[in-house]
Amino acid sequence: MPSACCLQVDRIGDTFRWKSENVATTEVSEVMGSGPVEVVEANVYGVAIPGKDGRAPMAAVVFDATESNLAALLAHMKDQLPSYSIPLFLRMLTPGEMEVTGTFKHRKVDLVKEGINPANISDRIFFLDNGKYVEFDVSAYNRVVNGSARL
Repeated sequence: MPSACCLQVDRIGDTFRWKSENVATTEVSEVMGSGPVEVVEANVYGVAIPGKDGRAPMAAVVFDATESNLAALLAHMKDQLPSYSIPLFLRMLTPGEMEVTGTFKHRKVDLVKEGINPANISDRIFFLDNGKYVEFDVSAYNRVVNGSARL
C-alpha cells in the first residue's frame, strides 16, 4: 500500500471564495438534494470568471432540467442558502456520468479546468440570469466574460 504522501488526490477543496464569502460545497449540494425537485447528484465547485475575484459557484447535476424544475430548485435554494452560495451555473450530466474518487467523493478537478466556456463543453449549461436559469450559450458566455452580465 502506498504511503499517504504518494496517494493521488483529486479534491479541489470543500470551500471556495466568491464575493468575499466562503462557499461550502457540501452545504450547497445537500440543499440541492433536499428540495422539491429530485436531484440525483450534485457536485458543487467554483469556476474562474475572467476579471472577477474568487470563483463563481457552479454545480454539475443529474436531474430533469425542465423549466418548472429549474424554477423550483432555484426557489428552494433561495430559501435555504445565502445568495452568494447559489450556483450561477448548472451543468447537466446524465446518470452515471458523475465521476467519483476511490473513496466515492465527487471528482472536481476536470470540471474546474473545463470552466464555463460552452464551446469546450458538450453538456447543457444553464446560467442564473435575471432571477432564473436560462440556457448558457456563446452569446451569454461573451456577456459574462466582458462584464456586461450581472453576477
